[in-house]
Amino acid sequence: MVACSTKEQSNNQSATGQSDDFLPGVKLAELNHKELKEISGIAASVNNPKLLWAHNDSGNGADIFLLDDHLDIKLTCTLAGVENRDWEDIAVGPGPDASKSYVYIADIGDNEARHQYKYIYRFEEPVLNKTQGEKITITSFDRITFQLSDAKKDTETLLLDPKTKNLYVVSKREEPVCLYELKYPYPKNDTLVADKLMSLPFTQIVGGDFSANGKEILMKNYNKVYYWNSSSKSITDVLKESPLEIPYEMEPQGESIAWATDGSGFYTLSEEKKKEKSYLYFYKRK
Repeated sequence: MVACSTKEQSNNQSATGQSDDFLPGVKLAELNHKELKEISGIAASVNNPKLLWAHNDSGNGADIFLLDDHLDIKLTCTLAGVENRDWEDIAVGPGPDASKSYVYIADIGDNEARHQYKYIYRFEEPVLNKTQGEKITITSFDRITFQLSDAKKDTETLLLDPKTKNLYVVSKREEPVCLYELKYPYPKNDTLVADKLMSLPFTQIVGGDFSANGKEILMKNYNKVYYWNSSSKSITDVLKESPLEIPYEMEPQGESIAWATDGSGFYTLSEEKKKEKSYLYFYKRK
């Protein structure tokens, strides 16, 4: 394991206290669909209000699913000619055309730290017509290829800053974890280097999300949810501050977290593990 060491370190503080800004998580639906057994990323849809995009991790198809809050599949999208090597997170937000919304799928997992290159797939966000269970194939997408600036590592968190369009990934297995940056624009025909910005005094970070207005950040590991109010500061200035901890309903293997597009709260969803029940939770802002 390669330790994270940079000139711009965090303050090495853990969460300073619990946030009282959110109500306890409420179960919206039990996960019992056979196609959704290994969910590793969720993101709120912009073009399809109140619906969520989700995907499975390695060993599954190159599919993303549009879900309602009952965890019913409204739309399945398959990326043509793409392998799900280890899809670990997803984001929805701005892209090259300011008038459109885009989906970003992060093929960035690497449990054994073997892969030199990681991939992010970006495509225009589909719009659901009213046919439940529809399936479509995505043939037009960009593949952003990159490597970390220091070493091969497992990463499971993708953050898209909606204000700058910069992309960030966070390492998982080391302690402290590291934050890496891909500055926009990211040429799709080049192999890019994600620069290491700073360390964060956590481990096992498995998911995260920017709020739609770019002012709040969530990250989670298997036991805790961390919250930062980013205001107008840079991401490094924000993450140097100790986060608040949001009381978390423990999940069997919770790797997914996503803000609601209106900022009214956030969702979590776990993959199934050893036949333990998994639920879609919503944490409403007070």
